[in-house]
Amino acid sequence: QVILRESGGGLVQAGDSLRLSCEASGRTFSSYAMGWFRQAPGKEREFVAATSVSGSTSNYADSVQGRFTISRDNANNRVYLQMNSLKPDDTAVYYCAAQMSYASSLYYNRWSEYDYWGQGTQVTVSS
Repeated sequence: QVILRESGGGLVQAGDSLRLSCEASGRTFSSYAMGWFRQAPGKEREFVAATSVSGSTSNYADSVQGRFTISRDNANNRVYLQMNSLKPDDTAVYYCAAQMSYASSLYYNRWSEYDYWGQGTQVTVSS
């Protein structure tokens, strides 16, 4: 089992940057593929970015491609989401998710594929 805790959210202006961090408990973090999802008020939870166990492969939603970067630090049990050129449409609660994976290069894009979730961190982008 893994417990996830997000941090780094806040209120920023359009065009600004933020870096979200997700800290995972446990000693097997390097066995989990990781993902970031977000949910805006009145909308369904949507995929943002995902990375494999090794961090060698990643995938992004079209809406954030080129602006967001997912990375992980297996030595410190953390995954990050660097968000640049933020837009008001990026306003949402951002969730970190983990899924046990035995394939070093596999990532998961669907929220239903993840077993573990953090509590979320609010990101608000003003225009």
